Amino acid sequence: MKTLNRDFYNRDSITVAKELLGKMLVHETGGKRISAKIVETEAYMGVIDKAAHSYGGKRTPRVEVMYGEPGHSYVYLIYGMYHCFNVVAGPQGVPQAVLIRALEPVEGLDMIAYNRYQKPYGELNKKQITGLTSGPGKLCRAFLIDKELNGEDLCGSRLYVEEGETKGLSIVESRRVGIDYAEEARDFLWRFYIEGNPYVSVK
Repeated sequence: MKTLNRDFYNRDSITVAKELLGKMLVHETGGKRISAKIVETEAYMGVIDKAAHSYGGKRTPRVEVMYGEPGHSYVYLIYGMYHCFNVVAGPQGVPQAVLIRALEPVEGLDMIAYNRYQKPYGELNKKQITGLTSGPGKLCRAFLIDKELNGEDLCGSRLYVEEGETKGLSIVESRRVGIDYAEEARDFLWRFYIEGNPYVSVK
């Protein structure tokens, strides 16, 4: 399948967040390839968005990657233990990003299962299967995404996004998760997910 080019990411984060649904996230690591369908995203609109790390033009070493070229990864740690994987969107200098909240595993199921539960996919129960990648911290562990991949070029050959089957998707728009501090921004309908997909983190 074709890898998404820079122009795909060089748009506002709301547009990118919606259009990432159904696309395939791929990580080639240790000579193996794992992939999964993107089923849930959240848009962060940068300087105007009180929920964004770059709100008000905040510029620190942690968020600097968002001010750079679109189509790079922004990976950060929350609660001192969980990584979150974001896609930098918008033109250079405009610090927007899309949080990837949930994936549906497709390729390399045993490796994904070992990364999460230290056992093969065939030994997982139903709850563990849906728990593989049904949240931002879970999917980062399953896909071996950590701070080493912060700033990774998603138009490269290690961590990237491919075209997927996106026709006919029923997309739900809802409030973002875990941003109660963000005043009016907590009510913006900037979370998007594929209706009925079992891997969506919050229905």
